[in-house]
Amino acid sequence: MDPHSLFHLLFLFIFVTSSFSIDNYHQAFPIVEPDPGHTKLRLSREGLEAIERITNPISSVAVIGPYRSGKSFLLNQLLSLSCDEGFGVGHMRDTKTKGIWIWGTPIELDIDGVRTSVLYLDTEGFESIGKSNVYDDRIFALATVMSSVLIYNLPETIREADISRLSFAVELAEEFYGRVKGQDVAFEPAKLLWLIQRDFLQGKSVQEMVNEALQRVPNADGNKNIDMVNQIRDSLAIMGDNSTAFSLPQPHLQRTKLCDMKDAELDQLYVKRKEQLKELVASMVRPKIVQGKTLSGKEFVSFLEQILDALNKGDIPSTGSLVEVFNKGILEKCLKLYSEKMATLDLPRPEVSLQEAHDRSRDEVMQVFDQQHFGRHHAKKSIVQLDEEMQKVYKNVILQNEYQSSKLCEGLYTRCEDIMDQLQVLRLPSMAKFNAGFLQCNSSFEQECVGPSKTNYEQRMMKMLGKSRSLFIKEYNHKLFNWLVVFSLVMVVIGRFIIKFILIEVGAWILFIFLETYTRMFWTAESLYYNPIWHFIVATWETLVYSPILDLDRWAIPLGVMVSLFILYWRCYGRRKYGSQLLPLYSSNKSSPNRPRTD
Repeated sequence: MDPHSLFHLLFLFIFVTSSFSIDNYHQAFPIVEPDPGHTKLRLSREGLEAIERITNPISSVAVIGPYRSGKSFLLNQLLSLSCDEGFGVGHMRDTKTKGIWIWGTPIELDIDGVRTSVLYLDTEGFESIGKSNVYDDRIFALATVMSSVLIYNLPETIREADISRLSFAVELAEEFYGRVKGQDVAFEPAKLLWLIQRDFLQGKSVQEMVNEALQRVPNADGNKNIDMVNQIRDSLAIMGDNSTAFSLPQPHLQRTKLCDMKDAELDQLYVKRKEQLKELVASMVRPKIVQGKTLSGKEFVSFLEQILDALNKGDIPSTGSLVEVFNKGILEKCLKLYSEKMATLDLPRPEVSLQEAHDRSRDEVMQVFDQQHFGRHHAKKSIVQLDEEMQKVYKNVILQNEYQSSKLCEGLYTRCEDIMDQLQVLRLPSMAKFNAGFLQCNSSFEQECVGPSKTNYEQRMMKMLGKSRSLFIKEYNHKLFNWLVVFSLVMVVIGRFIIKFILIEVGAWILFIFLETYTRMFWTAESLYYNPIWHFIVATWETLVYSPILDLDRWAIPLGVMVSLFILYWRCYGRRKYGSQLLPLYSSNKSSPNRPRTD
């Protein structure tokens, strides 16, 4: 065969296989089967397809018990099926049922006005040859979680080992049982039905027989196994409202021929009790509720996958792993709620304020988790996990707060640094103006810079402001002295040549001589700046140069232009209009016509 034809055949095989679907659901299907090592469980897609097609709320009835105890035959009787059309029944020493099987056609019941599809599950019997105890535990645990009614099928009597196998069911009940708030049921474990198959109860009711088996056994020697079973007994006694006992006589002495017999050939007491058992089971079933809602077929399969993954973890199945599965969605929802609360915070903010917001949000989220979480004892791990996840989010918020704080404070620091640089190069140096800018800059930084970076930037700010202040004071006296010298010379020129006012010129010369000669002859630079006369000069200068009303440094150029225009105007037009006798100006008689001749 050529490769091209082989490719077409392979494609046709894949297409036919992928399009295969179940046509007859009136049969038993495996949904869970053992792995090759017969220690863990895996899903069987064939049976899951039979479940996924169901759209009604699902309830399930599972039968558990030792192998060769008649579980498959009992299920056929409850479903009114013969052995040929129902679950396979074996009479050999090896077990017939492997894993967990379901009947493909559910029983439709109206439960509290809700149309419910009831599935019947057959489980592999425990204590069979060639299996590990942990495998039995996984089958038992999975049946306990998935079922609404758990029928514990026991032949003859209740043994110590039978009670011991209920340890997982007890743990599960202790974790979840009773978390009911009005009609909002978070998760309700299966109701336990003790089914004792024996002909004679020796004058006791089956419930008395169960109660007697659940009484504590004396343990004077402190045997750990006895103590563990006694704890299970105590828990089962407390769960009395969630369990029921029922007895069923043997259907016939010839057990290997039961499948060939009609109801008329069976023990009539058995037939009567069987019908009563059907009614009892129908009264006990309720839709399976997980996280407050019923499950459709697809949701039931998804739930089965999650539970199976949890039970396959570790060496033995544990309720702790189941609690994690149940709480996963709630944990994610609470973590999202915390993240949303923290995202609404305005950053940056002080560390104390951020910590308070974290604590407040954490308390609110923990309160929500406490109201909705599953489990009582093992939920602590989920609480720790939630707290750890919130801490991770909080650390990211802290980093964001640090970044925003650093960014804000850096901007304020740079702005203040620019202001200090501008104050260093004032055209007219003013200590009052420098101090006003210094205080304003420092005040705005203290008010606006917030967050964890504030302390660090405060230190940098103090160093920068202190350095700027020292540099300004160092240059201030020197600049002021030079400005006064320049001012005296300018006033000499103005009084001599422009205004020609002799008093201005004389006063300017006195100031110039005082600054350039007297101060250098009698005062040092340091003593000059501490002299009362210098302080008076500085106070006068500060009053002229800067005040809250007038900043001469800002208006120096406009005022200079205005004064120059006024002087120009006065020189050109003022003397003609007002005369020249307003001020004691310089007068020269050289050009006067009345000057006497000196021949």
